[in-house]
Amino acid sequence: MSKTLTGTCFCRAVRYGVADEFRYAMYCHCSNCRRTTGSAFKPFAGIEREKFAVTQGADKLMVYGDDKANDTHCRVCGSLLFSVVRDGAFVHVTMGTLLDDLSIRPSRHIFVGSKAPWFTITDDLPQHQEFPS
Repeated sequence: MSKTLTGTCFCRAVRYGVADEFRYAMYCHCSNCRRTTGSAFKPFAGIEREKFAVTQGADKLMVYGDDKANDTHCRVCGSLLFSVVRDGAFVHVTMGTLLDDLSIRPSRHIFVGSKAPWFTITDDLPQHQEFPS
């Protein structure tokens, strides 16, 4: 039985719980992830949607997109908390919003074909021009 991890936004208005059963974790360098985070990349971990739940502040969510594909932020502080992907079946949790240590680590870099020109990847993880097949 896995433990439940807790995550929250910067202002603590929104909290979530997620099972420590992530299927994958990656660093995304696409221009959308860079813009939503204000960073060179977004570290995220993917999990089935039913293993994730907002536990506080659901009324404070700001959703860009629809129920099957979106980026979900706290509308108070703007933190990107998670993205709904894969036709609504999975959630990509932004790893920086987790309060607890998760058992998985990113295994690759994706969308390096559009990475920030000022950022240099210095680790030995595999790099993919787009999403790996």
